[in-house]
Amino acid sequence: MTSSALPASHTDNTPGVAARPLSRTLARMLSLDDFEAAARRSLPRPIFGYVAGAAEDNQSLQDNRRAFAQYGFTPRVLVDVSQRTQRTELFGRQYAAPFGIAPMGISALSAYRGDVVLARAAQDANIPAILSGTSLIPLEDVIQQAPATWFQAYLPGDPAKIDALVTRARNAGYETLVLTVDIPVSANRENNVRTGFSTPLKPSLRLAWDGLTRPRWLAGTFLRTLLAHGMPHFENSFATRGAPIVSSSVLRDFSARDHLSWEHVARIRRQWHGPLIIKGILHPQDAALARQHGVDGVIVSNHGGRQLDGAISPLRALPGVVDAAGDMTVMMDSGVRRGGDVLKALALGARFVFVGRPFNYAAAVGGQAGVAHAIKLLQAEVDRNMAMLGINSVQEMHAGLLWRDAPVGP
Repeated sequence: MTSSALPASHTDNTPGVAARPLSRTLARMLSLDDFEAAARRSLPRPIFGYVAGAAEDNQSLQDNRRAFAQYGFTPRVLVDVSQRTQRTELFGRQYAAPFGIAPMGISALSAYRGDVVLARAAQDANIPAILSGTSLIPLEDVIQQAPATWFQAYLPGDPAKIDALVTRARNAGYETLVLTVDIPVSANRENNVRTGFSTPLKPSLRLAWDGLTRPRWLAGTFLRTLLAHGMPHFENSFATRGAPIVSSSVLRDFSARDHLSWEHVARIRRQWHGPLIIKGILHPQDAALARQHGVDGVIVSNHGGRQLDGAISPLRALPGVVDAAGDMTVMMDSGVRRGGDVLKALALGARFVFVGRPFNYAAAVGGQAGVAHAIKLLQAEVDRNMAMLGINSVQEMHAGLLWRDAPVGP
């Protein structure tokens, strides 16, 4: 049985080490939302704004949460649930829970070596983490620390650069490649302008003040990185090193992706022999096309509300995508904050769920221990909800256990 007999907030039971008390800060973190409030206090305004923000009026960001609230549970009772397990098989590998860590750019500004912190915590918990193409630590370094990590690529606009990036990821040892495809152009993220965030960050008195007013972050994350590793650069957008994260003159390469098409997916499929996943699917016809092009799985996603404002929430899109996907693996991200959200997504047809911002916040608050604690909190919620729903495995979750104005499913 995978239930948590002890409150998850009191102990750290990382595999391979003796159980030890959590720090006072982490002991106060009782849910994923608690990490967001704590991260707001600890991160400089531009960094927190980048992570928390979305596009334009935040319509999609808000609807991602609203969609979950519109579904209720219809639990079964007097069911023997003493053998509960969250184990889930994905692409031939067994994972300890039905959720993983979504790709998040510039995580190494939220926490010291943030991408490594996220990947190692995920590996210790036996869940997948996806390294972002806009990360600041070379993909080779991350997979050396956490060999089970997946790599997420933003496709460059030029086929030769695509080939070079795919070759680099393969040579580094990545087995699972995730292509994020919902960025033909850069989104209208007005929140970045309002909070003073840009890529690269431009030196200014305001930026200096934002750092100085967060001395723990300044010393423990930024200055520590500078001393140990030099100025962070965008490391994984191309096969070669990209722009530095702070610069008064260097411009980041936002090569146009508006001409990318399914032909580029076919080109990558010919080169990549491991699991190939497309992230950013919302329309059933795109799921069908992915299947036709030999893709192994899709992640139903609106980029956490960070791209097209007003795009349908992934939870609403999920049933249609599942119907069109056939035997292809369907996963989901965007808006997941509770164990109940994970189970609702599974009930509507997702095989797996990815969670982004909360784990970034957890890294900012507590480093690898913070991420490990956040994973345990979510696992504990899934476990409790399974017991109260009357199921022993996540594969038993189905639409008949949900209610939305009228019964959902058979």
